[in-house]
Amino acid sequence: MGTAPAADGPLALLGPTGAGKSSLALEVARRRRAAGAPTEIVAVDAFTVYRGMDIGTAKPSPAERAEVPHHLVDVLDPDQQMTVAEFQQAARGVIATLFDRGVTPLLVGGSGLYWRAVVDDLAFPPTDPAVRRRLQARHEHDPHGAHAVLEDLDPVAADRIGPQNVRRTIRALEVIELTGRTFSSYARAWDDFTPRYPGLRVAYLEPPTEVLRARIRRRAEAMLADGLLEEAARLGAATTLSRTAAQAIGYAEAFAVLDGEAPEDGLAERIAARTWRYARRQRSWFRADPRCRPCEPDHLRVAWG
Repeated sequence: MGTAPAADGPLALLGPTGAGKSSLALEVARRRRAAGAPTEIVAVDAFTVYRGMDIGTAKPSPAERAEVPHHLVDVLDPDQQMTVAEFQQAARGVIATLFDRGVTPLLVGGSGLYWRAVVDDLAFPPTDPAVRRRLQARHEHDPHGAHAVLEDLDPVAADRIGPQNVRRTIRALEVIELTGRTFSSYARAWDDFTPRYPGLRVAYLEPPTEVLRARIRRRAEAMLADGLLEEAARLGAATTLSRTAAQAIGYAEAFAVLDGEAPEDGLAERIAARTWRYARRQRSWFRADPRCRPCEPDHLRVAWG
């Protein structure tokens, strides 16, 4: 359960923020549904899971979501936290349910980490704050001693991490203590790009740099015009946001203005600058994935629609 025959594998539309994924995904899904190929969208995103965070995440409108079902959108309150491992489980459950109903999942997103967590056989080792604190108390002032312990237990991880990175060294020791497995054993899966879903078809959008930057600037301006500050004020007044929700691009900058820590003047520029930095990281993630080869929207409309 959860996988599909090669002919009926899922679709995935990926790309950095501002690439045009959402509108193209809706168009493709509409075309496929009109042609008798049931298709529903699965959002692969760290922030659209949060209710009430609509403007800054550029969620599809209620009308669009009524026309084409979207999954993993508005499933958490902003004060809740979802780990990558929890998202992995939730997304795979949705995909399995869609396959059981004879529906093609169309995965849409820009988070390379969440994307790989869903479609590849990655495992995310657990964490325990008490164990982490104990290891930190023991080792944080002696990074070389901590690294020497790791060299004995997991020389591969020790070679990759280096003696100066005490945070990663302690994390590796924590995983070994909690699981009995070496930290490096979890990393090997990252080099395997064989998807767990046979027949997976991937489309990757990457507009030219200047086009993407211009779209990001326009998007930041549109957020403010659509009421981002007012939405952030409502969120901040209603609840204490989770660490992830509070750091969402656009919201963190809006909260700084509302808290008097930054001027409103230049807010759009600050949002655009941070979004562009994120888009560059997104491109790096996807360019490292051999399944992600840039395609033109018109080609995709024909191939998938």
